[in-house]
Amino acid sequence: MSKQANIKLANGGEIVIDLFDQDAPNTVANFEKLANDGFYNGLTFHRVIPGFVAQGGCPNGTGTGGPGYTINCEINPNKHERGSLAMAHAGRNTGGSQFYICYQPQPHLDGQHTVFGKVVKGLEYVDALKGSDKMETVAIVEA
Repeated sequence: MSKQANIKLANGGEIVIDLFDQDAPNTVANFEKLANDGFYNGLTFHRVIPGFVAQGGCPNGTGTGGPGYTINCEINPNKHERGSLAMAHAGRNTGGSQFYICYQPQPHLDGQHTVFGKVVKGLEYVDALKGSDKMETVAIVEA
């Protein structure tokens, strides 16, 4: 069974993401733990750059926060394509809770960040994100 993340937005939209637990098992497990703990509930997409990425998962809302620990990168063959979900970090093995979704292919990020999912539904909501849009809930389900 594969896993999906369902991100419900405060504006009523929903983003559904297939998670790559075969290619990035520890990253997916960390994302799932944070989601199950309610860590992401109410957080904003604090960094929205059209044509590049929409980034969320910072408890400070500034890009400076995390869960209080870091995880190792799990670089894999998945590419940064439109709709790809990847871990943000401040250098190799410094990821924690922040993630981003690509608006367009970003090949310069391939091999640098852990791609651990792909949007399969709701890309129109990703396209419409504003910097203040909040995640109401993030739930992990069996697909």
